[in-house]
Order: sequence, then structure tokens, then C-alpha cells
Amino acid sequence: MAEFATNAPTAADPGAADSGMPPAIDPTPGWSPAYRAWRRFRRNRLGYGSLIVFCALVLLSLAAELISNDRPLLVRYEGQLYFPMLRDYPEKVFGGDFETPTDYLDPFIRERLAQGGNWAIYTLNPYGANTINYFAKYPNPAPPTRDNWLGTDDRGRDLLAQLIYGFRVSVLFALVLTATGVLLGVLTGAMQGFFGGKVDLAFQRFIEIWSSMPELYLLIIFSAVFAPSVALLLVLLSLFGWMGLSDYVRAEFLRNRQLDYVKAARALGVGNWQIIWRHILPNSLTPVVTFLPFRMSAAILSLTSLDFLGLGVPPGTPSLGELLSQGKNNIDAWWISLFTFGVLVLTLLLLTFMGDALRDALDPRKAER
Repeated sequence: MAEFATNAPTAADPGAADSGMPPAIDPTPGWSPAYRAWRRFRRNRLGYGSLIVFCALVLLSLAAELISNDRPLLVRYEGQLYFPMLRDYPEKVFGGDFETPTDYLDPFIRERLAQGGNWAIYTLNPYGANTINYFAKYPNPAPPTRDNWLGTDDRGRDLLAQLIYGFRVSVLFALVLTATGVLLGVLTGAMQGFFGGKVDLAFQRFIEIWSSMPELYLLIIFSAVFAPSVALLLVLLSLFGWMGLSDYVRAEFLRNRQLDYVKAARALGVGNWQIIWRHILPNSLTPVVTFLPFRMSAAILSLTSLDFLGLGVPPGTPSLGELLSQGKNNIDAWWISLFTFGVLVLTLLLLTFMGDALRDALDPRKAER
């Protein structure tokens, strides 16, 4: 039996195919760690589906002007083509009496554009972010109707248009704030973890002092001194949004700098910054990537909270926080709070599911199956 077991063809033996035995197949031939993590992420249906839905919503919001706009995409009037989204046309061009820009919600203008061979291609929702329909049939805030699918706010603006544009503002703000926080957090954490000693000690004391600063009070003071702007918000929140990630990166660098491949690089005379950039950082990105969806959730919540308090974006900018504030002030207008809260909860749920799936996908203990 022992001789038979020794001479039997194995799966790794090239002669196994001649003996009729199927050769062993490596289930992961040449797969990179990133591709393995992507496969694990795709197997999480909830996380992968959340990524698809979130990306679709972001793409739709980026094309908001083509979906929700008070100007037609294209107009053909008396044999000529007009592009209202690219330039302003006076009312006289379409049979009006004034040189003012055309109000395409005016029933008279719509009637003129529908006569004879004239036509106009409107967006799916014929209202912009700050469009006020002066020809509305109901007082504001108006409930959902055929004209305003989700109703209007207390200023007469279409709620669906506000949500589309407000979602875009929140997501883009969160992306920029997350990118800034990641850049600062990785830089400071890498310096602390790699150099250690006095550098690490000095940074730790600085972080302890800086994190004790009253962030909300600073926002109130700067909002009173400077005019509200998105740039001001980004600067102020970026000053405090990097410290959480910095601790994770520091811990990864403290662990990785003791490994053999770093010692070998030092022995070969590789410079410190090259070791950080080419060797340690790629092996320390797991907490960084896992941190991204949760950081975006926190950024969206921060912007919504500040807008709710009146300390956020400038007046006139579409904002989920402002809509929630309107819902609080207009309890009878249930549609304002309901739809705004629904968009906010859906966004945060998608990001949370994506973060959980990403964390599991980057877990090295998850075996490839």
C-alpha cells in the first residue's frame, strides 16, 4: 500500500492527466490582492447593490440640469432652433411683449411654443433648483400634485428639484471633505508611525490640544465674521476631520515598520520617503479604504446639521438641512420632512452597507472560495 501511494500520480504531477485523474486547478491563478478583495466585495449582495444604487444616484444628480430644469432642452419656433439651456432668450423672441428673459412656465409662452409647427422638449421635471412657479394653482407649501410630484416648500420651490440638487451638493461636499481628510490623515499618521520618538510624541500632544477645540463655536464665530460659503465650511471642517484616520494610519505604520521587508529596504539604502510611499503605505491602506464610506456619511450629516442650524451653505443653495428646517417650521406640510428625511436616510444606509461590505472584503481572514 505504501508503494502504491508513493507511485500514484498526484494532482501536481504532469502525468496525472495521462492516468485519467483530473489535474488540480488553482481557484485563484494570478489574482492580485485587490482583485481578491473585489471578488469578496461583489459576493456581498447588499454592499454591492448599495454601490450600484449610490453610483446611479450620484450620476443622476450630476446630470440634474438635464433632468430637472425650468428651461427646455430644445425649442423649435417659427422654423428656427433655440437652446434655452445654453443662453437666455428674451420673451419677444417667442411672441411676448418684454425684453426680459423668458419664463417657460408662463402658460402664454407654453401656448406659443405648442402652436403650429412649434415644439419644445422639456426636462422630466420642469423646475430648477430655485424656480418659483408664479402660476401655481395652490398656495405654498403645496402638497404633491401632477405639476409638483413631491409638492413645494414654503417658498414655492419644487421639492423634487430641491432634493435632486441638494443631494448633489451634499455628495460633492462629502467627497471633497473626505479627500482632504484622507490626505491630511494619511500624511500625519505616516509621519507619526514611521519616525516615532519625538515626532510621534509632538504630534500626539498637538492632536490632543487641537481635538479639544470647540469646533461648533468656531463655526459660529467664523459664520458671524465671514460671509457663508461652501469653501469656508470645507476649510473649517477639514481642520478637524483628519484626526480620526490619522490614528489608524499611525498604528499601521508602527506595526509595519518593524517587518522584515522594511528592514531589508533600509539595508539596501532606500530613503525614508521612498520606503513610506512604495513599501509601507500600500500595505497600510486597509483602514484608509474602509474609512471612506463612513467618513462620507459623517460629512453629509455634518453639512445637514449645520444647514439645519443656519450655519451651512449660503442662502439660495439647495440643501437637505434647510428642507428639514422648513419641515420643522411647517408641521402641516408633512411632505417636506418625509421626503427629505427619506433621501437622507437612504443615502446614509447605502454608505453604511458599502462600508460594512468593504470592511469584510479587506479582512485578510476572509478566505477566497
